[in-house]
Parts: sequence; structure tokens; C-alpha cells
Amino acid sequence: LDLCLLLPSLGLYASLTIVGVPGNILVIMAFLLLSYEENHLLAAEAIVLHLTCANLLVVVVRCLTETLASFHVVNVFGDAGCKGVIFIYRTSRALSICISPPGSYWASVRVLLAQNLVFVFLFLWVLNTTMTSGAILFSLSSKNDSSPTNNAVNLEFCFVSFPSDLSKEIFGAVQVSRDVVPMALMTLTSVIILVLLYQHNQHMNDLHRNSNASGGRCGAKRRAAKVVVVFVTLYLGLYGVDCGLWVYTLTVKKTMSSSLISDLRVFFASMYAALSPLVIIVSNRKVNSRLMCLSQKLA
Repeated sequence: LDLCLLLPSLGLYASLTIVGVPGNILVIMAFLLLSYEENHLLAAEAIVLHLTCANLLVVVVRCLTETLASFHVVNVFGDAGCKGVIFIYRTSRALSICISPPGSYWASVRVLLAQNLVFVFLFLWVLNTTMTSGAILFSLSSKNDSSPTNNAVNLEFCFVSFPSDLSKEIFGAVQVSRDVVPMALMTLTSVIILVLLYQHNQHMNDLHRNSNASGGRCGAKRRAAKVVVVFVTLYLGLYGVDCGLWVYTLTVKKTMSSSLISDLRVFFASMYAALSPLVIIVSNRKVNSRLMCLSQKLA
């Protein structure tokens, strides 16, 4: 096997697959068990479940298929395969960006979401599949004899070949806007939540400085603040790097001979999809308790 294909697979995609696939599956199982036991899911829980499904798609469709193709186990990267893989990856990635992180700006509209959650999810799916339609139109296999040299993005096994420099810039600007808007909204509302938590904590400390009950409540608030900080850091750091690399790619006029930049983009975006279930397992007591129950039954 070509060492140049093995190293990215072993160093990037394989590690994310090993962590991300079982992690997301465990969270999904925990919420399904919770739904079975309580006969329903709260709006916030349904949102986290939807986020986890999107993250699982990100890891499976991009990282797992790339790993298998690198080892020549399975190769889905013909023209049709490239269109399908890139389309599903970009749609699920966009959904992950729109939904993440749970408990931040979604919490401020939880009453509205509880009443219209199905329509919200449907709207997000339709919006993101529409905005990702360029993946179907412009993707082709790198094995194609007419592999492009201009106005294309090198994805190692595939190319996203745009008909002109203008179409590449328009499509890229749409993608950047789709990413930046929810990132900005999430940042703003997360800062507001942290400020409110801090003010509430200070107020409770002033009123009940020596109260044990107050200490418990303040501890819960601090834990909530830490979870928000962890999600915000992962979200902005990883997707921010991904978005920055995409902007850099758009500024390069000629198709890159190496897929390194695209590999790094996929790595950082998929890292969020792989690590977020670990944060959910640690921070969500319902998920943690269901997984403990499952492990005891299997032991």
C-alpha cells in the first residue's frame, strides 16, 4: 500500500473513527433507552440526540469511508460515490454546526422548540441539503481521466470541480456564511449565559454565604458553566479552524496538488463530531446513568 495514503488514514481518519463511532452510538443508545423508560424526550434531549446522529454521520461517512478506502478494503469513491459521500458529509456537518452546542442558544427558545421541534428539524434539513447541492453538481472521482487543474478543491479521492472561478467564490461564500452565522449566534448567547450564571452565583453567595443548600445550587451552576465553556471551546476552536482553512482554499486559484488542507479541514470538523459525545457522556447525568445501567446489565 502507498505510504502516502496510509499515514493520513492512520494519523487522522482512523483515530477519529475509533473514538467517534462508538462514542456517538453509546449516546444514541442512552437516549433511546431514556425515551423507552420515560415514553418521551424533552426538547433539549431530542436536540442532543439529533446532534449526535448528525455527528455519527460525519464520522462514518467521511472518516470511516476514507479509512477503508486508504486500506483498499472498500472503495466507494467513484463519481457517484464522491457525490454521495461529500453531499452527506457536508449536510451532516452543517446540521452539527446549526444544532451545536446543546444548552446554549437552543435553551433560550426551548418552549417554541418543544411545540415545533419536528418542523424545526425539517427546516434545518431542507435548508442545509439545499445549500449543499453543489456537492452533487460539481463532485467527481480523482480517478476520472478529466481531473481538473483549475477552480477545483482536491479531496484526495475526489475533486469538487467548479465550472468557473466566480461559481467557486459564490459557493464558498454561501458555505462560509452558513457556518459563521450560527457560530456568531452561539458565541453571543453563550457569553450571555455565562454572564447570567456568574451574576446569579454572586447573588446567591451574597444572600446565603454560609448555606449548604446554596452551595449545592451554586455547584450545579458552576458545573453548567463549565459544560458551556467546554462546548464553546471545542465548537469555536475546531469549526473555526475548519472555516479558516476553507477560506484559504477559496483564495488559491489553481487546484492544489496535495489534499493536505482538505484533510486538515475534515480532521478538525470531525474531531468535534468525535469528541462531543464524550463531553455529553461526562456532563449529562441521564446519559451517564443509562450507560452505567447498560454496562451493569452486560457485565
